[in-house]
Amino acid sequence: MVTVRLRPPLRERAEGLGEVRVPGTTVAEALRALEADHPRLAGWVLDDRGRIREHVAVFLDGERVSGDEAVAGDDRLEIVGAVSGGSDEAEVLVGTKKGLFVLRGPRGGALRIATRAFAGQSVEFAIRDPRTGRYLASVTHGQFGPRVFWTEDPAGEWEQTDGPRFPEDTDASVERIWVITPGEAEDLVYAGVDPAALFESRDGGMTWELNRGLWDQPSRSEWIPGLGGLMVHSICPWPGDPSRLAVGISAVGVWVTEDGGATWVVGNEGIVPRYLPEEARSQPLGRCIHHLERAPLRPERVFMQFHGGVYRSDDAGMTWTSIAEGLPSDFGFPLVVDPRDPDSAYVIPLNADADRVSAEGRLRVFETRDAGGTWTARSEGLPQSDAYLTILRQAFGADARDPMALWFGATSGEVYGSDDAGATWHLAARDLAPVLSVRPS
Repeated sequence: MVTVRLRPPLRERAEGLGEVRVPGTTVAEALRALEADHPRLAGWVLDDRGRIREHVAVFLDGERVSGDEAVAGDDRLEIVGAVSGGSDEAEVLVGTKKGLFVLRGPRGGALRIATRAFAGQSVEFAIRDPRTGRYLASVTHGQFGPRVFWTEDPAGEWEQTDGPRFPEDTDASVERIWVITPGEAEDLVYAGVDPAALFESRDGGMTWELNRGLWDQPSRSEWIPGLGGLMVHSICPWPGDPSRLAVGISAVGVWVTEDGGATWVVGNEGIVPRYLPEEARSQPLGRCIHHLERAPLRPERVFMQFHGGVYRSDDAGMTWTSIAEGLPSDFGFPLVVDPRDPDSAYVIPLNADADRVSAEGRLRVFETRDAGGTWTARSEGLPQSDAYLTILRQAFGADARDPMALWFGATSGEVYGSDDAGATWHLAARDLAPVLSVRPS
């Protein structure tokens, strides 16, 4: 029997089951058995000839498969993609300083504002949980502080969740909720906040609990904030293993757990903080991480944008190698990893910490297809003169389709998109409020 993991909308067609067990000696046999056991799935994954649909991706233990591959009892299949036959429509969630903009329209074209929520409030981050279809948003009111909201329909009513909030014994309060990330266990969701803490939800984001293992680190008194604060801004689950996780904290470093957050170790070896005096660079902390992203198909590989550096780790975030050679600047914030290619990543360099605008006055996305060995500028369709834009750490996102689409937003209110993995770009939206986050749903 093989385990098949189902996401919406497939889950709803299998009596709400997130995972099912089916017989089969090949991927195709297992999928046929899935349809036999759950007739409402017939035609959703396999076409009339019994082949995997063009716009459906099936993964066997993290590797994409075509259907002929052999399977055994311990194997896991996961089905992703546009299971109804494919769609050229895109939905992009854009968090700004003046609300959440839900953009919709054709991939490769201009997007329209489908709805706007939280008018006048800062929406640090918004995401649609692919497992449930639920939307979650981190919202900060200028007078009344930060909180997480959720909805099933972003054009409808949003409801406030219970937390995150610190226990009384911590003598702390949440200043800002930087990021919300679905975990690997059923209904597990993470939130990273300022002051540097990780919160966990076991019910899809409805209630939150502080991760005490990270909060109670003995070195916490030595943690120093960066310019943007002292916060957990990057959360990298390990596909298929909820016990393994890495987080990025400014301006502290990378922290890694292999026991579900009970204990943590710091992973800063190899990172060079040029902003510190040379004699102080050997200290284990004080690393101003800007962004972390894990490669889903090779989870021990993590890419990092640093405060003066671009790095890669091949041991799950414990040690780091510089891969910045070939970039016009190694300073920046946003970073994207191709979910189908662990050797491929994208950064948007800015001039420097003292001049945080697009490098050399040219708006360029740099792509590597060899894990940082070389970089190629992808600028077709982007302004190449007198372009001084700022793109923040969460304002660059990718979808999981094939080919991959990319979107990024600037603090000047533009959103640019690419539907061919960065080869060409177009202006997808303009005249928005300063963009804080961009996530396709």
